[in-house]
Amino acid sequence: MADPIVLPPRLDLSSVPAVLTELTARPAGESLVLDAGQVVHFGALGMQVILSAFKTAGDRIQLINVSDKVLEQMRWMGMTPETIAEVAT
Repeated sequence: MADPIVLPPRLDLSSVPAVLTELTARPAGESLVLDAGQVVHFGALGMQVILSAFKTAGDRIQLINVSDKVLEQMRWMGMTPETIAEVAT
């Protein structure tokens, strides 16, 4: 398994550029693991970045350690980890 990318506590406008930099620094074709264990705020821009990463990486990406609070914020946007994973297929 690849070293996880630990997502920041606030996944929003202020943190997305750093997350994008880390995502694009990974070699093409490498598996990606996104660790959401520290996330307490999952904004819409963060959702767009995660969806884009899933669409780009296909079946080589995982979102792990998603808290109940983040699950609730995802549901407010009409998403779940399962619907995000469907983007990859």
